[in-house]
Amino acid sequence: MAQALSPQVSWSVRIGSDASANRATGFKECNNICFNNKSWISTPLGLKAKNVRLKYQFKVQSTSVQQAGKSKVSVTPLELENAKEPPLNLYKPKEPYTATIVSVERIVGPKAPGETCHIVIDHGGNVPYWEGQSYGVIPPGENPKKPGTPNTVRLYSIASTRYGDSFDGKTTSLCVRRAVYYDPETGKEDPSKKGICSNFLCDSKPGDKIKITGPSGKIMLLPEDPKATHIMIATGTGVAPFRGYLRRMFMEAVPTYHFGGLAWLFLGVANTDSLLYDDEFNSYLRDYPDNFRYDKALSRQEKNKSGGKMYVQDKIEEYSDEIFKLLDSGAHIYFCGLKGMMPGIQTTLKRVAEERGENWDEKLSQLKKNKQWHVEVY
Repeated sequence: MAQALSPQVSWSVRIGSDASANRATGFKECNNICFNNKSWISTPLGLKAKNVRLKYQFKVQSTSVQQAGKSKVSVTPLELENAKEPPLNLYKPKEPYTATIVSVERIVGPKAPGETCHIVIDHGGNVPYWEGQSYGVIPPGENPKKPGTPNTVRLYSIASTRYGDSFDGKTTSLCVRRAVYYDPETGKEDPSKKGICSNFLCDSKPGDKIKITGPSGKIMLLPEDPKATHIMIATGTGVAPFRGYLRRMFMEAVPTYHFGGLAWLFLGVANTDSLLYDDEFNSYLRDYPDNFRYDKALSRQEKNKSGGKMYVQDKIEEYSDEIFKLLDSGAHIYFCGLKGMMPGIQTTLKRVAEERGENWDEKLSQLKKNKQWHVEVY
């Protein structure tokens, strides 16, 4: 893998809960929204532009512990900042780009239901993208539904900034959960029904070739205003684009981008072993407490106020007053994950709106009109 210009080393972090990392952050009410005694009002802008115990170790490519803190890492080439519009569909299914797998790392612990991998891909700088976009992946083999034709494209949200995990603009990262199917009668895995692309990716080895298309998508792009407020709601691997946002905000030293807004991440997973990039996010919480907030919903470990499982919509309801005030002040809200997450979230938001004496349908229409509402579900 090509190296960045600045000195870097590989390091290991652990995915899981750590009491010392789960610091409480102050969030109290005032006339506007206050966070750690700092008032936040955002302006609506258009969108342009193997020692395994309870934790699991994995490598994050070409990063240092210091770089994840306030000592930000230099990136290159800075020409990637020059484009006025995002790159779109540079490579299409009939003529995909052949990239190379750099690494595949399992990033969940032994008690996580299922396997999730962080996959770094070398595209040589030939398939540039912006944070919030997606790549298409064409797994090898024939389409089982159309013999004689290639497999169809599967879209994956990109989990890195435009500079990649190596900070040199030549790689991209994907966060992929291996899709497996268990027969409901026997309880045994049925390999014939496994996810073709996710298993191909999770089984890949360094040096393997991969056909990619794209980049695609504009709905999840960050607004131009570096002082904007971002409320990010993810389930599972839906955290991918938000990892890219947060690395751009808090890890990388981009001369033309200095984040001074508020980023608030809600992440829903099954348990602590299922948390993705948790240490990375906790480092931002530690080093940028005025600009970052991080709340988790662990459905198999925590209970909501009614005694049921804790889902992201329960966390949204818990902080609904702050969230609605931020939205009224121009905050952007993003949703990414399985499409099954949205009905529960929409129901919660509608109920909260009605309790506040607001019409949710009208409010949602206004949020979409203001380009504050961003949804990418699959």
